[in-house]
Amino acid sequence: MQLTLEEIIELTSGKLVSEGSASSFNGLASLKEACAADVSFLGNEKYYADYLATNAGVVLVPSIVDEFPGGSVAIEVDNPSFAFGLIVKKLASKQRVFKAGVHPAAWVADDVVFNADKVSIKAGAVVESGSRIGDGTEINSNVSIGEGVVIGEECVLHSNVVVREFCELEDRVILQPSCVIGSDGYGYELVDGRHTKVDQVGIVVLQNDVEIGANTAIDRARFGRTIIGEGTKVDNLVQVAHNVVTGKHCLIVAQTGLAGSCELGNYVTVAAQAGVAGHIKVGDQAVLLGRTGAAKNLAGAQMYMGMPARPVKEEQKKLASLARLPKLLKEFKELKKSLNDAG
Repeated sequence: MQLTLEEIIELTSGKLVSEGSASSFNGLASLKEACAADVSFLGNEKYYADYLATNAGVVLVPSIVDEFPGGSVAIEVDNPSFAFGLIVKKLASKQRVFKAGVHPAAWVADDVVFNADKVSIKAGAVVESGSRIGDGTEINSNVSIGEGVVIGEECVLHSNVVVREFCELEDRVILQPSCVIGSDGYGYELVDGRHTKVDQVGIVVLQNDVEIGANTAIDRARFGRTIIGEGTKVDNLVQVAHNVVTGKHCLIVAQTGLAGSCELGNYVTVAAQAGVAGHIKVGDQAVLLGRTGAAKNLAGAQMYMGMPARPVKEEQKKLASLARLPKLLKEFKELKKSLNDAG
């Protein structure tokens, strides 16, 4: 699988700014590891030394660059990281072969609605009664699809995914290995000294172009729907509790926890190991930095950090003050001693 230089320029809407020796490319690599057959990119100034020394066949560069490594083709693009992603997708699409049909070792209930000529169901997969599967969808090995599940078009469910009963996936949803969609919400009532389970009878809805990371769990609603909004990307090892609603195009990073019935607006970013308490609302375009804890409603279009979450500048001032405490305490003790000596 190869791309020519002309194909790369067309695909990235780039401009040739430095010529090199290679004319076709079939690999992808970092600047440091690339060889003449590879495409790479300069997306961060930290890697500028690697860029100047690279052996990559072609490098995607931003417009601010005016030095070019010898022997490499340099193509100027608006966003090197995004342009590199387009090449990755192009090469991956050439390598991935969609083979429609149901593997003999899969089990599909008789009343499942799908076109076997346009859907791929691989060995060990189980699709239970009343489910529907859209054209172009790929269900990989050992996936478990519960009763009455609805799956849209061009979805990819990787190995060992579980989608429990009656949940809904819209179009182009990607589920990475071993994630669970529609597990029971964590609901109990203390009755007569015992924790009594509260039935969770709602569903999960994943809207168009959602991607869910490996080993992430998204709980079904106690009633109604847990909703992951269009275009939202959820990383590995994330816990999303019952009745959570996220807006469109959110980024939810590894080991984050979203407690029951919290709501995220559109384009919210929640960084690694952050948490949002139950019934809290986070406004559009808010950013919660790593290990931030949202314990009350947060306005949109701001960046937050700390526990509890505060605007970044406010939290940084607090941390700076705390860092000065040892010195201030020492000065206080010295001043107290001098006053006592004087008295």
